[in-house]
Amino acid sequence: MIDQRASIAQGASIGTNVSIGAFSIVEQEVEIGDDTWIGPHVVIRSGTTIGACNKIYQFSSIGEDPQFAAYNGEKTSLIVGDGNVIREYVTLNRGSPAGTGVTQIGDNNFLMAYVHIAHDSRLGNGITFANGASLAGHVELGDWAILGGFTLVHQFCRVGAHAITGIGTVCLKDIPPFLMVSGNPAKPYGINSKGLRRRGFSEDVVSAIKSGYRCLYRSNNDLQTAIEELQSLGIAQKEVEQLASFVMTSDRGIVR
Repeated sequence: MIDQRASIAQGASIGTNVSIGAFSIVEQEVEIGDDTWIGPHVVIRSGTTIGACNKIYQFSSIGEDPQFAAYNGEKTSLIVGDGNVIREYVTLNRGSPAGTGVTQIGDNNFLMAYVHIAHDSRLGNGITFANGASLAGHVELGDWAILGGFTLVHQFCRVGAHAITGIGTVCLKDIPPFLMVSGNPAKPYGINSKGLRRRGFSEDVVSAIKSGYRCLYRSNNDLQTAIEELQSLGIAQKEVEQLASFVMTSDRGIVR
């Protein structure tokens, strides 16, 4: 199932039932898991490991050198999990020597056309990137986050689990879990209630998260007092505790 016009380097490891389209290039020290489909004109660079059951569409650049000014050819890596859909013109860069050296993509993520994931970024599972959304270096995304079209996330920022951004959002600070944000710079507009319900969160849990949001954003409390109240609410509800923990561990500060 490998087109004879594809270029597969000796030393590349190709799993079973893998399809590789015409004019795609797979360099040495690449691993591709079982049942993965790779379209035509895809470039997969050395240092890339791809899991099983992925679909990678034409003209994607997978595991290219980090866009890091001080990069000098050091060995770094890109690790892609299982079940991801990577659409046309997506660019996934390897890690950099200034970070962990690893860019990591989890499982079952959907990266639409023209998405860019920069060096040392780390993605969880079930994340959706609409067209043109881009991450700078060292960004972390929690499970089931959704980035609207052309969302931009500044380096070293975090986006929490189940958060959602509007089209053209610019994220210069951390986005706590469950939030709905939009604008340049990003501002909070409540919680992602519809998304949470679609994923099976009960009304009691959604209500508790709303209470946590009001404590953080709708009260007159300073941030420290809000965190203390969140911790108190979190004793009874783990999702609120997750919100409190995220805020407490934010280095860049959260969107306000």
